[in-house]
Parts: sequence; structure tokens; C-alpha cells
Amino acid sequence: MKVLQVIDQAFRTTVEEQDDTILWLTRSMRGAGGDLQVLLSGHGVHYAVLSQRQPPLELGNWKQSQPAELLRDLTDLTESGVPIFAVREDLEERGLANLPLQAGVELVSQTGLVDLYQQADQIWQW
Repeated sequence: MKVLQVIDQAFRTTVEEQDDTILWLTRSMRGAGGDLQVLLSGHGVHYAVLSQRQPPLELGNWKQSQPAELLRDLTDLTESGVPIFAVREDLEERGLANLPLQAGVELVSQTGLVDLYQQADQIWQW
């Protein structure tokens, strides 16, 4: 069963957690043999153009010692064979279209989403 993970929210729980929840879930499911794809849409396209690590959260004397490593998470997914797509028009709307994409991220147009969705047995929208 092929599952398309659609991530349209960016940086959800990444301040207080060590991972983006859905990237972590996708990596775990892939490790268990899942046939997965990731689509970055809406605000989620920010992940496709990240160029630096998210800074750790500091509250008073406490510091988040293990902040999210989104760059590493995307790299791990692509290296494990999970295709990652980003919606071209969503990048354009946010002024991100001229920035370099992370290695392994492929652009897809809104009209190309039809084919991507048809290839999946299930679509999980996050």
C-alpha cells in the first residue's frame, strides 16, 4: 500500500520536540517497510528550502538540548528511498521559488498533483 503524506504545516512542534512529528512518523514507517511519499505543500514547502538548523529554544536557564534537525530528517528520508515533492506554486506564493531546494526534493505543479494523488492508495493530510 502506497501512502502519500501531505505536510502543509511547517514547524509544528519543532520548537519543543526533537523532530517534526510527521517526518519522524514517516521515517519510522519507512524503517518498518512502508511504501511512502511526502508532499510538502502550503507552509510545509519551507522545509524544501531550509538552509540552516533551527536554533534551540531557551527559556530562562533551560535550553532545549536536542532541537529538531529538519535538514537531517529530509536527507534521511530521501536516502532511504522516500520521494519528497514540493508544490511549485506554493513556493512562488511565499517568495521561496528562487531559493535552492534540499537535495532530493522534486518540484511538482498544482496540475501535477493529480498524478501524484492517483499513484497513492491512501493520502494522509497533516
